[in-house]
Amino acid sequence: MKIVGIGGTDGSGKDTVTEVLVQHGWLYISLSEILRDEAKKRGIKLRRYTLRLISSEWRCKYGLGILIDKAVDEFKLKDGETKYKGLVIASLRNPGEADEVHRLGGKMVWVDADPKARYERIMNRQRGSEDEVTFEEFLVEERAQMTHHEDDKHALNLAGVKEKADIFLENNGFDIEKFKDAAEKALRASGIGL
Repeated sequence: MKIVGIGGTDGSGKDTVTEVLVQHGWLYISLSEILRDEAKKRGIKLRRYTLRLISSEWRCKYGLGILIDKAVDEFKLKDGETKYKGLVIASLRNPGEADEVHRLGGKMVWVDADPKARYERIMNRQRGSEDEVTFEEFLVEERAQMTHHEDDKHALNLAGVKEKADIFLENNGFDIEKFKDAAEKALRASGIGL
């Protein structure tokens, strides 16, 4: 099974990179959507903080790679190995998830962009209460997500995911097609079969 994990800062263009792979026959599964579904089942208001709590809880109970395992299970349920070229999983937020992608023989992509550009993108997509933050709150939340938590390996740690990436993409512009072209070139150059 071919697998690509995508991590990156909020609003950086992770979904755009997944679109490139989907256009080439890959199945996309969002870890954030898995967590949103769980929050809805529990009747909890959708906030980024809520999603962090659920993901941390699951990592404590089932292991650091649990969200990757859930995505792979979903891929298999959809008969992914015969219908798709591979599996692309986005929104990895813990180094254990990157380790699980590598353990499965996959590659890790890191996507980043200027914070002001990312904040503007997030405000334009509006996912309701989940994205209701000021720019200052956005920056504080991001610092918390990027921090290494030596005392809690189950917490979010985007910096740890970034350290495990095989491919790095910058998305500072607002031309989506230009970024898609750059992402496709980087994926092909890394040996990911499109």
